[in-house]
Amino acid sequence: MEKAIEAKALRKSFKDTEVLKGVDFEVKRGDIFALLGTNGAGKTTIVKILTTLLKQDGGTATVNGFDVASKPDNVRQSISLTGQFAAVDEILTGRENLIMIARLRHLRNQRQVADNLLKRFGLTDAADRRVSAYSGGMRRRLDLAMSLIGKPQLIFLDEPTTGLDPEARIEVWKIVKELADSGTTVFLTTQYLEEAEQLADQIAILHEGKIIAGGTLAELKKLFPPAKVEYVEKQPTLEEIFLAIVGKRRKSKWEQ
Repeated sequence: MEKAIEAKALRKSFKDTEVLKGVDFEVKRGDIFALLGTNGAGKTTIVKILTTLLKQDGGTATVNGFDVASKPDNVRQSISLTGQFAAVDEILTGRENLIMIARLRHLRNQRQVADNLLKRFGLTDAADRRVSAYSGGMRRRLDLAMSLIGKPQLIFLDEPTTGLDPEARIEVWKIVKELADSGTTVFLTTQYLEEAEQLADQIAILHEGKIIAGGTLAELKKLFPPAKVEYVEKQPTLEEIFLAIVGKRRKSKWEQ
């Protein structure tokens, strides 16, 4: 298996709180990998470590073959990150934001790159308006468009569809699938379990600083009690699997 990401025994603390307690996982190149967890589980901390925005206290991580601690510049050149909040310049127009990133990526035909992405994300009519006049959903779409400039090998999407309406969310799902089909690796964190169910090749569940379960959706379903047979066989949803796994861990802890 050719690995896009490999994390071993990652640890991170903030003051007296240990957020990551030895996290291990691998991401296959070209896969969509979904990291699930409740608020405060440490998902964003992992993303920040893998994207060189934060240094781990222990353990190792490589991204596209580069160690995040010793070769951060190489990591940054091969990835793109869309965070929880849209990182756009409100003074500039949508088109100007895209052209600015295309220049930073040293691309040719910068205006054409911008126009193609504006069309792809349904922002052509708003292209020459300042981003300060955009709705939250429009800003998110522009932020996603900016992350695709330069065709990075690996894209980190930290809760990418937060604030989007259902139609826009489905459009983002389509784009994510297209990216994976073209060979781009996608690392996804999300609060929408349906999103992981629809998109992910591999899923990992982060709970209390550790990965407590991982695998394909089919493999995770095997951890759930047998399907109930009523009029038809009822297969568990990813949401039911997630709650069952996390709830089982909490119950075990309380019983100690």
